[in-house]
Amino acid sequence: MLDLNTIWFILIGVLFIGYAILDGFDLGVGTLSLFANDQEEKRLFINAIGPVWDGNEVWLLTGGGALFAAFPIVYATVFSGFYLALMLLLTALIFRAVSMEFRGKVDSEKWRKWWDLAFGIGSLLPAVLFGVAYGNIMRGIPINAQGDFTGSFLGLLNPYAIGIGLLSLCLFIMHGALYMTMKSDGELRERMQKIASGSWMGVVALYVLATIFTIFSASFLFEGVMGNFLTWILFLLLLASMVYIPVANKANQHFRAFLASSLTILCMIGLTAVSLFPRIVPSITDLSYSLTVYNAASTPKTQTVMLIIALIGMPIVIGYTYVIYRVFKGKVVINEDSY
Repeated sequence: MLDLNTIWFILIGVLFIGYAILDGFDLGVGTLSLFANDQEEKRLFINAIGPVWDGNEVWLLTGGGALFAAFPIVYATVFSGFYLALMLLLTALIFRAVSMEFRGKVDSEKWRKWWDLAFGIGSLLPAVLFGVAYGNIMRGIPINAQGDFTGSFLGLLNPYAIGIGLLSLCLFIMHGALYMTMKSDGELRERMQKIASGSWMGVVALYVLATIFTIFSASFLFEGVMGNFLTWILFLLLLASMVYIPVANKANQHFRAFLASSLTILCMIGLTAVSLFPRIVPSITDLSYSLTVYNAASTPKTQTVMLIIALIGMPIVIGYTYVIYRVFKGKVVINEDSY
């Protein structure tokens, strides 16, 4: 039977998966804009995500708020330990948002060039940093018996976490390229299909390498998971979605390829969540010091009240997301109101 702690672990996982899928293609599209051929293409990239990017980031804000409410000790430990990395991440996200609004305010080629660069780098950095943060969570971070972070910023830049960061970058580029195949035509769409195929091969290679290194760097993630039916369901879905992506992409079934990419992201994060549970943040110092859904949770009353609020708010967020994507579906059309 599910208890409140487990329910909140699942809900927070759903929110972060939703963010990874939705803002993942945003970050991928922004990164791809760095390689646009001309200003017209740059505008296509920006306007492809222009109507939806802010709604996508609601999932991150909601996930962070839910983490603070349900597991405040985790929130405090992770946000204090990752402080410098999070400041760099937030700076990049701010510049990405500002660049879309500011690039057209001055009729200057140099002005647009700098803001286009800010848009691209402001997308690339988060795509890597989210992966680095996730890699550190998977591997475990230095936590003492009191639940305090005892490491350093440089310690977070370990080879394993950087490898996961490269995997997340490649995954989001593939996801963004598949999104652009639905939003563009002609030569640009053909190029996005080729980039999606190439980055797919990178994702497969990096995921296999990451799995091998995880066996040595975080072997505790494999303890008991083979007997968990959720592990096998997610693994089979991951395998099927990964195989289907290049098939659908080659057959010009762009929406299906994008859905398969979304399922791939869901399964990758889901497999990690199943492997971590009941831990939320493992301690590399001593696994017994890990923060779990039980020793890092808020009071049952707080969780109950917040669950009621979440059950009211989540349908609103999902409904808003559905409406926005339905209104702005189809190819990008540049006009005088565009970015």
